[in-house]
Amino acid sequence: MRYLMIAMNDENTPAPDERLFTEMAKFVEELTASGVLLATGGLDPAGTKVVSSGDDITVVDGPFAESKESVGGFALIEARDKDEALELCRRFRKIVGDGESRIHQVFG
Repeated sequence: MRYLMIAMNDENTPAPDERLFTEMAKFVEELTASGVLLATGGLDPAGTKVVSSGDDITVVDGPFAESKESVGGFALIEARDKDEALELCRRFRKIVGDGESRIHQVFG
């Protein structure tokens, strides 16, 4: 099963330091070598919002003042089940520290 792990950022998210880069590189290398990690990426915190209402499509460039948090990055993983995905997310959170991540199963 594929899962999308999302790391959330907010105004309290600290800037990455050398320790974080080192530990994350080890984690990514391990998951890549085992075939679990399919893709990763960081995301532009500003983003663009696309809203549809009937035939109208509105496009608004961020950053969005009303937003207290944004998606900072993602990892697409192949896991046996949700428990394995949760364990990988727990390991990720131990590396990056306090904060929030979300896991979504990818269908299709």
